[in-house]
Amino acid sequence: MARKTKQQALETRNQILDAAIARFSEFGVSATSLADIAREAGVTRGAIYWHFKNKTDLLNEIWAQSESGLEDVEQEYQSKYPDDPLSVMRAVLCYVFSATARDRRRRSLLEIIFHKCEFVGEMLPLQIVQQNLYLECYEKIEEVLAACIKAGQLPARLNMRRAAIIMRGYITGIMENWLFMPESFDIEQDAPVLVDALIEMLKNSPSLLTEATS
Repeated sequence: MARKTKQQALETRNQILDAAIARFSEFGVSATSLADIAREAGVTRGAIYWHFKNKTDLLNEIWAQSESGLEDVEQEYQSKYPDDPLSVMRAVLCYVFSATARDRRRRSLLEIIFHKCEFVGEMLPLQIVQQNLYLECYEKIEEVLAACIKAGQLPARLNMRRAAIIMRGYITGIMENWLFMPESFDIEQDAPVLVDALIEMLKNSPSLLTEATS
C-alpha cells in the first residue's frame, strides 16, 4: 500500500509539472496562478502545496528538469571517447542543440525559461537560485576545459573563466535565438558546424589566452 501511495504521489507530481509547463507555455509565468495549474492538472491547490512550496519552487523544478539528463549523456560519450575530452565536449554540445529541436518537452521548458519568465515580484527569489546555478555551470565548464588542456587538445594558457563565460553565452544565446525564431535556421542540422566554430575559437583566439609570464 505504501509503495502504491508513493507511486500515486509521483504521478500527481508529474501531472502538476505537465500542467504547469502547459500553462506557462501558453500564458507565461506571471499570468499563471497556482489555481490555474490546479485546474489544468485536475487536482486541488492543496495537492500542489503538498509537492511545491509556491510558484517559484515549481518553476525551479522545471528549470532543473531542463538540465536533467546531461550527466547521463556525458557519461555515455565518455565511454565512447575515452581519453578524448574534447570529443566528449563536442558531442555533448551537439546533443544540447539537437535535443532542443527534437525533444518537445525540453523545448517547452527552455521556451519558458528564456521567453516566458520574468524575475520580478514573487519570482525574484528564483533569480538568485539561477545565478548560483550559473556559477556552478562556469565551474563545470572549467573542469571540462582543464581536462582538454591536460590532454593537449586546447592551449595551455587558455583563460578558462573567460572561455567558460563565452561558451555559456554562445550556447544559450543560440538556443534562445532559435526558440524565438525557429524558422531562421536549422539548429539540429547546423549543430556540428556551430559547435566546431566554438571549438576553433577556443583553440585559436589570442584574446582567450592569459598573458605569458616572464
